[in-house]
Amino acid sequence: MMVLISYDVSTSDEGGRKRLRKVAKECQDHAQRVQNSVFEADLDYSAFMKLKSRLENIIDKEKDSLRFYYLGNNWERRIEHIGAKKTYNPEGVLII
Repeated sequence: MMVLISYDVSTSDEGGRKRLRKVAKECQDHAQRVQNSVFEADLDYSAFMKLKSRLENIIDKEKDSLRFYYLGNNWERRIEHIGAKKTYNPEGVLII
């Protein structure tokens, strides 16, 4: 299932900057960055729930926010890209 993950982490203090780095790293490990604080994740339900739990444990719920948009399995017709950054195919070939 395709999920769009966005976050806003308060960076007014060192703790916030540390949380921001941790949230970004966790997302980068499991999803594709499409904008600064926006990631697309094509994960099965179990993997997504683990990622969501890890992110919830990182953020400060009084200062930060996470948003999850569930695009499902028919995500291709729900995403339209216009602009400078090239789009990608999450189901395409992965070169490591």
